[in-house]
Amino acid sequence: MIEKLYLIRHCKAAGQAAEAELTMEGFAQAQELADFLMDHGIEKIVCSPFLRAIQSIQPLAQRLHVEIEIKNRLAERVLSSRDLPDWLDHLRNSFHDLDKCLPGGESSRAAMQRIRSVVDELRTADHKCIAAVTHGNLMSLLLKHVDNRFGFEQWQSLSNPDIYCLSEFDAEPKLQRIWTSKEI
Repeated sequence: MIEKLYLIRHCKAAGQAAEAELTMEGFAQAQELADFLMDHGIEKIVCSPFLRAIQSIQPLAQRLHVEIEIKNRLAERVLSSRDLPDWLDHLRNSFHDLDKCLPGGESSRAAMQRIRSVVDELRTADHKCIAAVTHGNLMSLLLKHVDNRFGFEQWQSLSNPDIYCLSEFDAEPKLQRIWTSKEI
């Protein structure tokens, strides 16, 4: 039964597309991320199918000799399929109106349910310590589910990468930010 779930936001990437690679800084961050997580007892790694997420966790997976399991439900939330010049305002509003769904997009509530389904599935895994690599908006929605005070401002303060540890699943879930961003 799971004891700790490390929620990891990917390292710095060259874009938002699913095939966007890490930048040179992002590749250095991935090594730093592996150094940081190496002794945390991670037994299983699940990851978004987006290239930047896979590249972010690959160094740790290689060091631990753990296979990266791709979970499509960890892909980033699509706010809208249209170009939104005021996308930041729409994103801010999506933290307050969880059911608002823009054209071609996914509501906050639907995205929250999607990532919660991954967490619920992992809770019954045979591993005590799991890393889940995802994206800022989707991760923020799970953090909001655990702690309703988490909102747009907290999303803005996330770093690339970032790590939160979720534990004590049977009681009141405990959430702790464990990553301290460093300049590379």
